[in-house]
Amino acid sequence: MGSPLRLTVVGPIETLDHDADRAWDAASLEFDATDLALSGFRLDSSVHRLNETAGHGRLVAVEERLYRAIAACHRAWRVTGGRFDPRVLVDLERLGDPAIDGSVRRADDQAGTNAADRRGILGARQPWLERRPRERAVAIAERVDLGGIGKGLALRWAWHRVESHVRIGDGVGALLEAGGDLVAGGPSPDGGPWRISIEDPAGSEVPVAVLEIGLGAVCTSSVRLRRWTTQDGRPAHHLIDPLTHDPGGSGLASVTVAAPDPAWAEIWSKALFLCGPATIGAAARRESLAAWWVADSGALEMTPAARWLTCWP
Repeated sequence: MGSPLRLTVVGPIETLDHDADRAWDAASLEFDATDLALSGFRLDSSVHRLNETAGHGRLVAVEERLYRAIAACHRAWRVTGGRFDPRVLVDLERLGDPAIDGSVRRADDQAGTNAADRRGILGARQPWLERRPRERAVAIAERVDLGGIGKGLALRWAWHRVESHVRIGDGVGALLEAGGDLVAGGPSPDGGPWRISIEDPAGSEVPVAVLEIGLGAVCTSSVRLRRWTTQDGRPAHHLIDPLTHDPGGSGLASVTVAAPDPAWAEIWSKALFLCGPATIGAAARRESLAAWWVADSGALEMTPAARWLTCWP
């Protein structure tokens, strides 16, 4: 999924050495398979082939990981009130996101612009997916970008693979990390909960906070790395507000969410980022989320649920 993968397993060497190797192999294979299914940067990916059928109105059978990802996106779209929306691909292309391979980009930019216009502010909440679970078939109204959920799902599925080889608990712990997002369980190397640093989006080596988790996931959405200047000179980044079709969350530098599941931690970190500094606190508290956010000024704020997990500062 475009991120380095790291697995740490803690426990008696004599009993875990072989199991840890098997867990690593299984987790790595899962990430590779998920990348082949969900990557928008691969012409041979399952989602690229699905996107070629967008707007045709016909149901097409897809492979299992892609079906589960599309279903998860649809649920996230409903639960977040449209704040999480995989249909931002056309907006990223219109804004000239340099991370998008030109060979994948649709040549007809005007068609993409019209699609965004048709969706509009109200259209962001209109149904865009039809699916038939028994046949594992879907029909999408517009092309989708699964970058907003792909890593979280890869972590979820790879963690299940790890758990099938390493029994978490009773002195055995593990942490699976992909590009700063992670899921962990069981004791850490020092025997206590895992201590996770929240990176300073300004680039300092000193974290903005340190939290402790016994079992769960931590994901961060940030605009530190993936930002650019559009052709007309406007600053842009990859976190697109589906209601405006432009980069959202002005005033925020990063949002971190801790949750039981990595996919939902990733979903909520992005949805909360788009709330912006004025309403993120209320939105996070309404969902009882453990969330930390850093403003452009460098100020750190957090929800009451996050404060319970924070051991520094």
